[in-house]
Amino acid sequence: MKKLLSLALLATMAMGAQAEEKKDSVNPNKPVFTTIKENKITSVKDQNRSGTCWDYSTLSFFEAEILKATGKTYDLCEAFVANKTYLERATQVVRYHGDCQFSQGGSAEDVLSTLKNHGICPEDAMPFPGSLYGDSLNNFNEFFSLLEPYVAAISKSTAKKISNQWKVGLQGILDAYLGKCPDEFMYEGKKYTPKTFVQSLGINLDDYVSITSYTHHPFYSSFAVEVQDNWRFPLSYNLPMDEMMRVIDNAVEQGYTIAWGGDVSEDGFTRQGLAYAIDGKATQSLRGSDMAKWLKMTATKKRDIIDSLGCNVPEIVPTQEMRQERFDNWELTDDHGMLIYGTAKDQNGKEYYMVKNSWGETGDYKGTWYMTKTFIAANTMDFLVNKNAIPKDIRKKLGL
Repeated sequence: MKKLLSLALLATMAMGAQAEEKKDSVNPNKPVFTTIKENKITSVKDQNRSGTCWDYSTLSFFEAEILKATGKTYDLCEAFVANKTYLERATQVVRYHGDCQFSQGGSAEDVLSTLKNHGICPEDAMPFPGSLYGDSLNNFNEFFSLLEPYVAAISKSTAKKISNQWKVGLQGILDAYLGKCPDEFMYEGKKYTPKTFVQSLGINLDDYVSITSYTHHPFYSSFAVEVQDNWRFPLSYNLPMDEMMRVIDNAVEQGYTIAWGGDVSEDGFTRQGLAYAIDGKATQSLRGSDMAKWLKMTATKKRDIIDSLGCNVPEIVPTQEMRQERFDNWELTDDHGMLIYGTAKDQNGKEYYMVKNSWGETGDYKGTWYMTKTFIAANTMDFLVNKNAIPKDIRKKLGL
């Protein structure tokens, strides 16, 4: 009986292998990756139906920083950061009488600010995401359908004076959907407050800086990148594009990760786990169609063409001028936060960054996206990095 079961299992495995080989042979252009450098990270999480990529990606960054510094693995609580951040963002909106945006989105600075001012707790010190309202993961649809009009009603009030009770009511909504942030908790047999816990993690919160690259501010100066989710107005150091990319490469090579923010709304960013900076003109030429036809294609049709070309898809050559033009005309937008943690190359020698997403173990690479260096150069808005990961000559120019 055992022999029959073993033979049956071997047959099944062989059929599966043949099926996989046949599947891959359908598209000989599917990239085959060789890892160049892979830094240690924590497990892939799932933000699900919530606009909290900024929260998940940046906490993942700090988890990787702690792992590098101490060898210890932590699962830090995204709900804690969201609870503190949404109250502070609402407070700003009310101070501006509604003349700024309140939304689910945010930036890496929101996480850093929370860690500095409020501390943090481990994931299991607060209710599991979605559990308070009967879901298995985050679902902010009902939550924000209450939160947004609440903030709008206060911030747009015609009253000559408002009471401070609106914060009590808002905190009640935050606690109902995210959970109440603990004043103290036990972790591995020891009692902590959120502030003493963050102090125990083995990292220096003053080590982190933001990097960007645009020409509407002088290089080697710092400025607040002009996007709505950058509502705290943190300063980013402004580098030429080639030096911005050197920072990323040096960081990865030295064992650091990068909390990356940028544009993933481009045609070349696929749900399968790949990202290319598509050269539309060259792509349509390869397919024997004119540019007008390419522009009229549905997103699904474009993706099919991009998938078929695979690692041979033509890419643009990004320039500083191109980055600035796309930022100013709204093409280059602040869509998503992810974690760069490694480098790889495909069978043609093209280089990619290995990037951890927060959509669960989806795509062909179970939550990792392979994004070409060209894509990152073209579509980076800004990123958070340990200042010790910056090349010494660039640090000197920035006065770090």
